[in-house]
Amino acid sequence: MIRQRRLTLACSVVGAAVVALDGTVLTLAQPALQRDLGAGFAEVQWTSTGYLVAVASLLVFAGRLGDRYGHRRLFALGTLGFAAASAGIALAPGIGWVIGLRVLQGVCGALLQPATLGMLRAAFPSDRLAMPIALRTSAIGLAAAAGPLIGGASVDGYGWRSVFVLTAIPAVVIGLLALAVPAAPAAVPAPAAGSPAGPRSAAHPASADPSSAAPRPCGASPASLDLPGAVLLAATLGGLVQVLVAVPESGWTMVTVLALGVALAAGAAFARHERRTARPLVPPALLRSRPVVAGLATLLAASAALFGSLFVATYFLQDVRGLDPLSTGLWVLPLAVMMVVGAPVAALLQRRFGPRRTTVGGGAILALGVLLLSRLDASATALPTGACFALLGAGFGTVMATATAVVVHRAPVAEAGVAGGLQQTAMNVGPALGVATATLMMTLDAAGGFVPAMETAFLVLACVATLGAAASLGLPGRTAPVEEPAAPRPVPRP
Repeated sequence: MIRQRRLTLACSVVGAAVVALDGTVLTLAQPALQRDLGAGFAEVQWTSTGYLVAVASLLVFAGRLGDRYGHRRLFALGTLGFAAASAGIALAPGIGWVIGLRVLQGVCGALLQPATLGMLRAAFPSDRLAMPIALRTSAIGLAAAAGPLIGGASVDGYGWRSVFVLTAIPAVVIGLLALAVPAAPAAVPAPAAGSPAGPRSAAHPASADPSSAAPRPCGASPASLDLPGAVLLAATLGGLVQVLVAVPESGWTMVTVLALGVALAAGAAFARHERRTARPLVPPALLRSRPVVAGLATLLAASAALFGSLFVATYFLQDVRGLDPLSTGLWVLPLAVMMVVGAPVAALLQRRFGPRRTTVGGGAILALGVLLLSRLDASATALPTGACFALLGAGFGTVMATATAVVVHRAPVAEAGVAGGLQQTAMNVGPALGVATATLMMTLDAAGGFVPAMETAFLVLACVATLGAAASLGLPGRTAPVEEPAAPRPVPRP
């Protein structure tokens, strides 16, 4: 069992890192891609927008698919599909092929991302989830740090196509490994001292993977897919992400207004449908859970504050301080380093102080880092700037690791995929919201020059981070084991 858990952790960590690495290296490859394929700026932007819309719109439904058919199966399908799409992009003859394959990559990314959390929830006891999720967070930080360096070297040495080969190889390896690893028996927390173990925990352990579960007892039913709900939620999130991505680039156009209208109408229809259907896509118990809602709100606000700040800081470092892209990456490096170091430390703090105090502290550190960025000017040096980014990394790594652990921990094994999909949705919508907010603030205060407008944007983003810290007050003070529902007893045959 220990070996299976380690392999499951390796699959989860590498899968999350591959997706993070792909996002960072693509940014560096886009200028060379545009020149080589003779593409326009709007077309190149769709290599990012198409991916974001596809992945954000399908994450929750993909999580539900994992709950029904098995997280390892969905993870393997997602990673192998992601690898195939990456290889196809490396061979693409034109920009249309690249955009189409990037959308396919988004679909496959949506399949694998919730599964990285669902597999951990199924393989590890709920009271030991914090450290595996923290290691996954560290891997994302490491990929974010290594991406600009690896991507830049690859583009300079071998061309833009090489960065997609770079992500395809580990995706193939980890996808095949996921298929080869047998599912571990479900991890059930040890009973508290003085409480009887009960026959259910021995006789009816929850399966670590629905695809490898024992035959269902009479009366049990697989997780409902709720296809109408999935379509409505996809339209809601896809339209919302399209608006958040397009408005900062081109303002309010007919397309963005139409996308907003579609998102609002589909969202209203989805809410009505979920109240009326017998088997909703998102279990009502999850949405009624105060820790889950608080965790999602915290992740949304923290990711918005971080990525909005990075967006503004990148322009500051290159346009005001005059740094080249490589030097910019080095100045920002303390952020990724502190994410790598801070996430495992957050897991230890969570055990000692509980999720609430740990996350509030992380949110306060994140807000402080954003606030200090607002004090930088054209004479800023590497040391104070690096210190600000170190605070961002330490704060965000703490928040992400702890709030994610709460969201996944509070979900029963049978609903771990949906919980992972909700977490990933917050982590995809948040950055788009942060960049849109930063762009709006920079535009409204542009008359006084870049630095004053930057200060305004950072102050607003610091308020967003503070709101995230306030939302984390809804997290539990201590992590308690989650009771899994008893499996229905078989009906005796006459």
